[in-house]
Amino acid sequence: MTIRVVLDTNVLVSALLFENGRLAWLRRTWQTAAITPVVSESSARELIRVLAHPKFRLMRADIDQLLADVLPWCETHAGPFKACPFKVRDPKDQVVLDLALSADVPVLVSGDADLLALKNQLKPLLILTPAEFQIWLENP
Repeated sequence: MTIRVVLDTNVLVSALLFENGRLAWLRRTWQTAAITPVVSESSARELIRVLAHPKFRLMRADIDQLLADVLPWCETHAGPFKACPFKVRDPKDQVVLDLALSADVPVLVSGDADLLALKNQLKPLLILTPAEFQIWLENP
């Protein structure tokens, strides 16, 4: 059984860009259908925006290839979206949190301190770091 999960943009970017990095295992996890990343139109647009950032020096073809390495394994949540009673300082993080709550996923994976600060306040939603998520997957 696959586990539906929201991966924040930075987690997705790290898993995509650094094939031998500490989050490379995530790419294999979604590509073997152990997890299904859930995205929305706005979270997919944010992913594209971040990948296009000049610091990564990616050509359009590179970005397209990276998107092809994740989007076919994703589920798209089109709405409706619930407004979370907790407000996150960064609106981009708020979008991720609202998606996780609205799509009713069990886990939101993030390295963002603002999201992690809500860790025990949104049960049954688990907010985990990538390392915690890896342990959780191995011992659900």
